[in-house]
Amino acid sequence: MSYVEENLIPGERVLYSTGLHWVVLLGSFVGGIVLEVAAAILIWGATTDKARGWLVAPAAGLLLIGLGVQAAAVLRKNSIEMVLTNKRVCIKTGMTTRRTFELPLSKIESIGVEEDIWGRMLGYGTVTVRGTGGSPEPFPGISHPLEFRKHVQQQIELYQENSITK
Repeated sequence: MSYVEENLIPGERVLYSTGLHWVVLLGSFVGGIVLEVAAAILIWGATTDKARGWLVAPAAGLLLIGLGVQAAAVLRKNSIEMVLTNKRVCIKTGMTTRRTFELPLSKIESIGVEEDIWGRMLGYGTVTVRGTGGSPEPFPGISHPLEFRKHVQQQIELYQENSITK
């Protein structure tokens, strides 16, 4: 169960959820693969000549570091939630240390999206949420940022219509 689902208030329900895009894994996975290939080359060198058996320990170290870099990237990707509910926008970052940003729909002043050329092609970007009287909160690398913004804007409009009719 996600952080937001565990902390819903009575009558609140999740309408849309997103997180980091897979592209944030790319650099870490490429770096990890480079280290793992270097480890494989060292292991191969150690097995071709008995005198080079000392290469196994550094190879194992490189392999573990490569796998660690990749695992850390996956944990980072899975540690960020951006959720829209029928009452608020909730953003949670971090796994060991947690940072949350929760803003009621009535207090959202603007929500912006920045996408570079790669972001437009691959579907990721930076979402910046600004609350009334607050400073902007940017969240880079978010998957489907335009879709998230569209859902937030639709929910704000519904919220405003419902508050006017009450």
